[in-house]
Amino acid sequence: MALTVVVLAAGQGKRMHSTRPKVMHLLGGKPILAHVLNTARQLKPDAIRVVYGHGAKELLAAFPQTDLFWHLQSDQLGTGHAVAQALPDIPDDHQVLVLYGDVPLVGVRALQLLVKSLEEKAFAILTSAPDDPGGYGRIIRDQAGAVVQIIEERDASDEERLIGEINSGLIGAHAHALRRWLDKLENKNAQREYYLTDIVSMAAKEGVKVEGLKAADSKEVQGINDKMELAEAEKTLRHRKAVELMTAGVSLADPERVDVRGELSVGQDVFIDVGVVFEGNVQLGDRVHIGPYAIVSSCKLADDCVVHAHSVLESVVAGPNCEIGPFARLRPGTELAEQVKVGNFVEVKGSEISEGSKINHLSYIGDTTIGRDANIGAGTITCNYDGAEKHRTMIGDGAFVGSGVMLVAPVEIGKEATIGAGSVIVKDVPSGQLTVARAKQSTVKGWKRPTKPAK
Repeated sequence: MALTVVVLAAGQGKRMHSTRPKVMHLLGGKPILAHVLNTARQLKPDAIRVVYGHGAKELLAAFPQTDLFWHLQSDQLGTGHAVAQALPDIPDDHQVLVLYGDVPLVGVRALQLLVKSLEEKAFAILTSAPDDPGGYGRIIRDQAGAVVQIIEERDASDEERLIGEINSGLIGAHAHALRRWLDKLENKNAQREYYLTDIVSMAAKEGVKVEGLKAADSKEVQGINDKMELAEAEKTLRHRKAVELMTAGVSLADPERVDVRGELSVGQDVFIDVGVVFEGNVQLGDRVHIGPYAIVSSCKLADDCVVHAHSVLESVVAGPNCEIGPFARLRPGTELAEQVKVGNFVEVKGSEISEGSKINHLSYIGDTTIGRDANIGAGTITCNYDGAEKHRTMIGDGAFVGSGVMLVAPVEIGKEATIGAGSVIVKDVPSGQLTVARAKQSTVKGWKRPTKPAK
């Protein structure tokens, strides 16, 4: 049967104490809602329909993908009312899977089982048995084990609150049956809302057996309602990704202290030290070593690269056997060929550095092309910006630039050229020659340093 996924994402999330919509808070570097949508897409549904309300402008701007259909819930009158906003556009012969925009950790396997159960049943729900069921609706089953009711905690009796099995909120049903039940919903409850959960008792009264599938891990259906629950979800996600990495053969110095806030692909024998953060799409080759507290964003590092402690890399492409840091900052547009060394407190931006070249200490290289086997001395700066335009510096193969040199772009340094320490270079430098550009040193005799007047 055809499948439509409905994602409920209209709530404000008052307990987050934020002007940002709850589903737009970041989890693993992406909005909470993005995790739900990514999982939904893995089911290959015929349509994904998102019910939105609070923060509408921000949500629509953040998710411009054309495979999403949006349905405005202008008044938040409960989960049943939310689903009803999308239902008119869903054909009767579709299966409907209802997900929540603030339940981001559910796995595709659990959802596949939920959908599959609809081949034999008209209605199925995903349940859980967390250590603390407080705050969740309780599952009421009959003697045969079928679910006959879900009762919200605020409406439950003391005895019902002792039940450990809770409702995750995730349900599957046939569209024609769901339409019939939603039409009968009433808001006779403490919140004066139309609860989606009330359709369970309606189905049971019609003799429809409601299948209750229990999630293998209660954390999988963990909802996020406040910053503490967001932190718990972050911890769960971090652990999952650490397990995935170690299963793939990565050595982690401490699985609890690595953050993958995007996509990370790895080769063999990769080592990742403590406190490392990966963002965006990162690719690591074989035997890559990432030192402690590095930040690696949208980078591609080839085999045998070493990134030392506290380095920050963004949109960097590095060839084999490169060494970076410690305390290096490589900004977008940095491309390193094989066996390049970028040392401590070096910043590189918008530059290509060829095979075997070295920038070992305390330098800024911006908008520069460096040839093979060049050596850039400590404290070298490419002066690439004149206040209005950026200009390029070209450094030839085998060039040697002494310490404390200012290269005022646009300028070209020839092959095998040598530049004396402390020079300010404003003109092109010929190949194979020594160039020195320093002011003449002089001493002023009799000069005295100013002193403060006595009090």
